[in-house]
Amino acid sequence: MIGSIFTAIIYNPLYNGLVYLVGIIPTHDVGIAVILLTVVVRVIVYPLSRRAVQAQLDMKEVAPEVTEIRNKYKNDKQGESKAIFALYKERNIHPFASFLLVLVQFPVLIGLYWVFSRGGLPVISVARLYSFVHAPAAINMEFLGIQNMAGHSIVLAVLAAATQFIYTRLSMGPRGVKTATEASFSDDMAKSMDVQARFVLPAVIGGIAYTVVAAAPLYWVTSNSFMILQEYLAGRRFKPEKSTKK
Repeated sequence: MIGSIFTAIIYNPLYNGLVYLVGIIPTHDVGIAVILLTVVVRVIVYPLSRRAVQAQLDMKEVAPEVTEIRNKYKNDKQGESKAIFALYKERNIHPFASFLLVLVQFPVLIGLYWVFSRGGLPVISVARLYSFVHAPAAINMEFLGIQNMAGHSIVLAVLAAATQFIYTRLSMGPRGVKTATEASFSDDMAKSMDVQARFVLPAVIGGIAYTVVAAAPLYWVTSNSFMILQEYLAGRRFKPEKSTKK
C-alpha cells in the first residue's frame, strides 16, 4: 500500500520529469536533467522554504523575550517550555518549519535513488511514462562527460557535505549566539545540538552521499546551493539589527 502510494506520488513523477528533461536537453545529459529537476522541486516547495526562513527570522526577533522567559523559569523547565511555545503561538511563529522542509526532501532523494539503482535509467521503462512524455532518442549518463550518474562520486560527496555545512552556518548564525530554539534547552544540550547540526550532520551526509548513486548527492548539492542563495537574498538577517526605539 505504502509502496504503491510512494510510486504514484513520488517515483513516477520524478521518473517522468527526468525522462522529459533528458529529452529536451540538446546533449541528453542526465546530470543536467537532475539539476533542472532539483530547481523545479525547489520552486514547488519554495512557499515552505520561505516559511522556514521567516520562522528563523521571527525566532531571532523574539530571542530577547525568550531570554527573559528563561530567566523567569530558571528552575521550571516545563513552565519555561510552555511559556516559550505560548509566545511562539502568540506571534504566529512556526519553530519546526525548517525540520519539515528537510523531511520533504527525503522522499525525493529516495525516489532518485530508486530511479538509478533499480534500472530506471539508461534503459527507459516505457510503461511508466505518462501519455505526454516520450522516450528520448538518446541518454547520456555521463554528467558533463566526467561523472556517471549511476556510479559513485567522492567529489559530489564532499560538495554535499560542504554545502550542507555552509547552509547550516548561514541558517543558524554565528556560533556562541543563542537562538530562540537553543534557549528552550539547557546550555549543555544546546551546545551538543549545535555541534551535531554544524559538523556531525554534514559529515554524515557526505558519508551517505558517497555510498549512493551520484544523482542523489548532485540533487543535494543543487538543493543546498539553492537554499544558500535564498539565505543570502534574505541577507538582512545577517546584518546587525538597528533599534528604532528611543
